[in-house]
Amino acid sequence: MKLTRKMVLSRAKASELHSVRKLNCWGSRLTDISICREMPSLEVITLSVNSISSLEPVSRCRQLSELYLRKNCIPSLAELIHLKGLPRLRVLWLAENPCCGTCPHLYRMTVLRTLPQLQKLDNQAVTEEEVSRALMEGEEVTAPSREDLGSGPPELSYTLSAVDAATETTQDPLNLGKGEASSDQGQLGLKPTSRDQFPPFSQQEATSSRSSKNNILMAILMLLRELDIEGLEAVHQTVVSRLQALHKRELQEDME
Repeated sequence: MKLTRKMVLSRAKASELHSVRKLNCWGSRLTDISICREMPSLEVITLSVNSISSLEPVSRCRQLSELYLRKNCIPSLAELIHLKGLPRLRVLWLAENPCCGTCPHLYRMTVLRTLPQLQKLDNQAVTEEEVSRALMEGEEVTAPSREDLGSGPPELSYTLSAVDAATETTQDPLNLGKGEASSDQGQLGLKPTSRDQFPPFSQQEATSSRSSKNNILMAILMLLRELDIEGLEAVHQTVVSRLQALHKRELQEDME
């Protein structure tokens, strides 16, 4: 799928591409982000969980400081060449891409040798010692070969998960805050599920269960913000039907 002007302006709530500073396109099945060439003011962009294979389009985003690319199809660390001309880049999340290879140490050293200005790589702070070691232990990166460019994106080997989205967005600066989630939850008229509806758990199991449900709820509320009126009406009808079914079941259980 191609990232379009309409998608960018809608998600960034902007009127012109050149004014877009922050953009969140997590899990949008994107393969083509060429429109990024038209966003010179872009500072933070979240592109995790897509099918992107080339970083060339972001090479013109000279103001870019944070780039999130976890779980994409970046085939080779040679793509880092396109990021070398971004003087403000400080945060890069590139984990779980084919380019990471099978040796985490060599991967990290190579990235830091190529981009020594990074302050955080894959959600882990970069130290001065690491940067110094990277000059000796990292590999030199050259421009992508024609084979890399022509092979196309490799097939994804992971499953897109709403819970995964909630987990990652707690790290990204574009995430849905707890206050916003609580507000959205109140607007939807949601209420906590009664403990009596579930069998007793141990303290550890109960904590894990609550955490999982909170992650799912956060992911749902985040996705709701992307829907238009038609989509929200469809969700509303589904929620109403589900609530009616649950109330009916409770009444039947009480009668028994």
